[in-house]
Amino acid sequence: MARILQLCMVVAAVLLVIATPAMAQDGAEALITFSPSFGAAIIILGAGFGIARIGAAAVESMARQPEAAGDIRGGMVLAAALIEGATFFALIVCIIAIFS
Repeated sequence: MARILQLCMVVAAVLLVIATPAMAQDGAEALITFSPSFGAAIIILGAGFGIARIGAAAVESMARQPEAAGDIRGGMVLAAALIEGATFFALIVCIIAIFS
């Protein structure tokens, strides 16, 4: 997890370094634009990563305690459904931002 956080911080720093000269120009268009489609891509990546983590933890828990597999499966499905609901809401916001 620390490696992923470190990678995200490096990417954010690089984007800020690249974006600063591009945004400082007066009459020209910016080289980098953060559009709603970029936001939708980040949303999908985050949701996929979150659901994958939930699935991995659930399978590991079921392997450790097979007698509790039903409860673990129910909790996993509920958590994945909540993540997907929040993802769909964020995607709808991005789609509305594209067309408005």
